[in-house]
Amino acid sequence: MISSPSLGSLLKLNNSIGDIRSYGVSLPLSTDYPTLKDKELTEKLDETLRKYNVFETDSELRHRMDVLHKINTLYKNWIKNISISKNMPDDVAEKVGGKVCTFGSFRLGVNSQGGDIDTLCIAPRHIDRSDFFTSFAELLKKQPEVQKLLVIEEAFVPVIKTEFAGIELDMLFARLSFSTIPEDLDLKDDSILRNLDEKCVRSLNGCRVTDEILTLVPNVETFRLTLRTIKLWAKKNGIYSNALGYLGGVAWAMLVARVCQFYPNAAASTLVDRFFFVYSEWVWPNMSANSSGSPVILKPMPSFEELPPYGFPVWDPRLNPSDKNHLMPVITPAYPQQNSTYNVTVSSRHVMIEEIKRGLEICQQINAGKLDWNALFEPRNFFNRYKHFIVLIASTTVKEQYMDWIRLIESKVRFLILALEKNQYINIAHINPQGYEEVKEIDVEIQSNEVNENTKETKTKATNYSTFWFIGLEFKIREDTTVDLDLTEPIQSFTDRVYTQAQKLNISLPVLDAKYVKRSHLKKYLPLSILKLEPKPKKTEAPKSQASLTTEVPSTEKSHEKQPQQETEHSNVKLARSDSKDSFIMYPDSGDSTARQQNLSSGSDSSIIDTNSGNKSELKRGLDEADNINPSKKLTKPV
Repeated sequence: MISSPSLGSLLKLNNSIGDIRSYGVSLPLSTDYPTLKDKELTEKLDETLRKYNVFETDSELRHRMDVLHKINTLYKNWIKNISISKNMPDDVAEKVGGKVCTFGSFRLGVNSQGGDIDTLCIAPRHIDRSDFFTSFAELLKKQPEVQKLLVIEEAFVPVIKTEFAGIELDMLFARLSFSTIPEDLDLKDDSILRNLDEKCVRSLNGCRVTDEILTLVPNVETFRLTLRTIKLWAKKNGIYSNALGYLGGVAWAMLVARVCQFYPNAAASTLVDRFFFVYSEWVWPNMSANSSGSPVILKPMPSFEELPPYGFPVWDPRLNPSDKNHLMPVITPAYPQQNSTYNVTVSSRHVMIEEIKRGLEICQQINAGKLDWNALFEPRNFFNRYKHFIVLIASTTVKEQYMDWIRLIESKVRFLILALEKNQYINIAHINPQGYEEVKEIDVEIQSNEVNENTKETKTKATNYSTFWFIGLEFKIREDTTVDLDLTEPIQSFTDRVYTQAQKLNISLPVLDAKYVKRSHLKKYLPLSILKLEPKPKKTEAPKSQASLTTEVPSTEKSHEKQPQQETEHSNVKLARSDSKDSFIMYPDSGDSTARQQNLSSGSDSSIIDTNSGNKSELKRGLDEADNINPSKKLTKPV
């Protein structure tokens, strides 16, 4: 293995070396070939990964290829029929073509057992997006192999989510300006973007970036084994989620690809070790006032004069001042170049860098023979890392809209993290991407208005579907300081944002509850088998300082009466209310708000269902993961 001099010294050294092939935007850090020990460690790494089911069997791969063949045939026949319906002669419609391409993990060759397939459906110019999301979606529904289907046409990247013969598919759509789509279409050619709208360009970007990555790494097979390792590590350590402010699959792939460029001849075991070394030393933008930092880039960025003349915005801090604020930029190599890590926050970057440094320490122990590769995939216990938490509880009794509600909240949680980070007393707001599901029977009141009769209310049982997320809080409070920490405003702003979007999507009866919880009270929400909390240390002496946390219930009838303060365990934080009352619970402003307020004030856990409501979701949840939940099991299936 390579010794660990500083990254800066290695760069200076290689800048003085001539006749070395350059990969990416710089010379390699090392061109050493694997030693016998490196090869042995790589074999052990491969064996370890297979225990985690990150490799598909041959039969599973054949099944996926068969599904893709059927989808491609179905799609081409659909294009031909739509063309004929638009008065195109049969012989011409027969030749217009159409193509289904893959991208993401499947195209990179790192798909795991049970993973989905990202696909792009390419059509000629006379096929509209509306045709795809209506006519083709209806055709899919009629196929006997289709179990579930969801159309999300208004998303940032419009998509059809479906399950075909047991394989989950995300299907994007792009209409090119060509009259026909040839089988040998080169998606890396920038000219295919001519006269396209931004939605089509975003849809094409997945395939274009994937293909670029594969051409920019020195050794594809070594890259794949390294990427499988890093993806599994990131998932096990709770830092794999683009929506929640961490990195998604494409960003992790580009980080691995850059390390492959730094060490073009290295074995996978070496690349894993060097991955943690390089990014533990990397200086990102906005890390300190005295350093500008650097993005991760796989190929030289074109100058303004070299950009294709299509007018799409590209990531460039020289031209776009807002790009200077990005915290951990990893830039896609295909035009239009974009930052794939836009959602990263100060807290999530801190957490990721901390895990990368811990990964480096583990790899050093593996290289010394003191640990095996399994240690890399053993995460720290999230619940032991913090003394203070915010728990978000999203629930609804409408099963068909449950996953719509959950995905909506996940797409907005980063705004809450950003708001918490602005608080002068909060150092870290660490969201655990692992959600926990609860399905239980609750009492509900059925309210109906009948003609010439008074309103009637009856109680009955209903199944309530809930997901819990936990945000660990680290405070920056000095021992000699007393503060009054009020988190009402960021919670209020977050819930307002979520409910506004829920109303636009016609999601019925959504409930979002946010509570401040001490670590010792987490057992109210999760069983000890999941929490695995360490025993409390023995008390030595009382803390020298105090702080208080104000958590009011933002309803129309707020109570400003302060409750007796309670001290948290081993901390400087005091609460203005007990855990049972520290509830930021809000409901959207709909017609039954009065009944809900009465329900809150009475302390009841029941929900209100309006039988006369015609508010039904336009999003038909096909991929309803709750189908497999056992209602009799109280908790807690991870989402």
